[in-house]
Formats: sequence, C-alpha cells, structure tokens
Amino acid sequence: MLSKFADDMKLGGAVDSLESREALQRDLDRPRELGNHFNKTKCQILYLGQGNPGYTYKFRDKRLEISPVERDPGTWVDGKLNMNQ
Repeated sequence: MLSKFADDMKLGGAVDSLESREALQRDLDRPRELGNHFNKTKCQILYLGQGNPGYTYKFRDKRLEISPVERDPGTWVDGKLNMNQ
C-alpha cells in the first residue's frame, strides 16, 4: 500500500511470510515509482503488531533504519499502535 500526504509518502503492507516480505522489498526496488519521491535519509521502518518477524529492508542498496515511533499528520504512532498527540 502506498499512501501520500503533502510531501510525505508511506509504503506498507501486511508481512506475515517470506513471500510477502519479498513483495514489499520489490515495491521498494521500483525506482520509477518511488525513486524520485523517497528521500533515502528519511526512510525508516516501523514494525507494527506483536510477533512481527522484523525483516530487514533496503532502499537503493542502503539498509533502512528501524524507528520506534513515526509521525502521521498530527499524531505519533509506535509499533504497538499507541498514539500520542
């Protein structure tokens, strides 16, 4: 799933198997659709839910950093879906 809001773009999906992990990585590897929009230095991973396997992803040969919390418009969300304003 790709979502855009102003100058922010988020890519995500349910990853519950190696196949779904590979599908998400393929989405990150599509340079025409993502390359001109994603700022590599701002790309991070937020793992959601219990039992998340915590797969590693890369963007343009750079391993993405893991973030404990991410900002959505007006809200901070962490991996347990706790939200703070």
